Amino acid sequence: MPSNLESNWLRRLHPGLFGMSLGLLSLSFAWNKYSKVSEGLTQTMEFFFLGLGLVILCLLAVLWSIKAFLHPDAIKEKFLNPVLGPMMAYFPISTLLAIALIIPTHPEYAVFGYTMTLIALSMLVVIAWRVVHLLSMGNMPTDQVTPALYLPIVPGGLVGGAALNAIGFSGFGCLVWGMGLGGWALLEMRILHRLFAGPLPPQYRPTIGIEMGPAAVSTITAISIWPNLPVDVILVGLGIASGPIFAVLTRWRSWTAVPFSFGFWSFAFPAAATASCVIEAVIRGGWPHQAATIAITFATAIVLFLLIRTSILLIKRQLY
Repeated sequence: MPSNLESNWLRRLHPGLFGMSLGLLSLSFAWNKYSKVSEGLTQTMEFFFLGLGLVILCLLAVLWSIKAFLHPDAIKEKFLNPVLGPMMAYFPISTLLAIALIIPTHPEYAVFGYTMTLIALSMLVVIAWRVVHLLSMGNMPTDQVTPALYLPIVPGGLVGGAALNAIGFSGFGCLVWGMGLGGWALLEMRILHRLFAGPLPPQYRPTIGIEMGPAAVSTITAISIWPNLPVDVILVGLGIASGPIFAVLTRWRSWTAVPFSFGFWSFAFPAAATASCVIEAVIRGGWPHQAATIAITFATAIVLFLLIRTSILLIKRQLY
């Protein structure tokens, strides 16, 4: 007879699992960029990660829909949690990224893209409202201030801008992109203050990878909105991104000391976005081709490592 813990797996389904689809889709985008400087299996790799990311996104969306019907109280509980609530933004962000990747090459799905963009952005507004309310009212527990707070406001705004641009609303895309940048500036002070105060509680340390994302994601979204940006702008973005990356890597003893969990997918999206920026620098600035190869290889290695380790946890029924 299954234990109560096993039988309630749907109730315990974690919003952080959507970080898998976000990481895979962003790596697909990086491989698409890499195809402009290299031949070979680039298209195969792009479609593989795109397809896998979409399958996981759709599967989790179905499971969460069933969960919302069967266990609405569990959804509310996670939404009100200062850490899990912001992580629910992984779903709409992944949806927006999928729209940004698919609609430009498949305009026949434009109506579907409009609808899903509106739904995803609405979800992000609700989640972001909750985060801002907790912070502005002083109700956010200090030990639960983590980089996950960025998700609904910063990646949500930045990727939202890319999705709006993809479906033909470039002006609104610029507006939402700017909102993401503004949210990053406001949240950065609070989150960095917490990170420099000492290691996060062990259960929250896997979220540290999110800290590396905003600069690279904002840069690659700017390239999508303004395709003719000079390479100097990309280099500035990479320079800004290097600070958070360095800060996270200097803390490697802290976050590697905790057991592996799916939470470490927080590293995938920033790694892929940074690789995309490096590839753009190669395309626009005449950087050596090897720089693009190293960047895409490193990002792919991170994602494959996460895939393998997550698959092992799933096989052992230790995913949670």
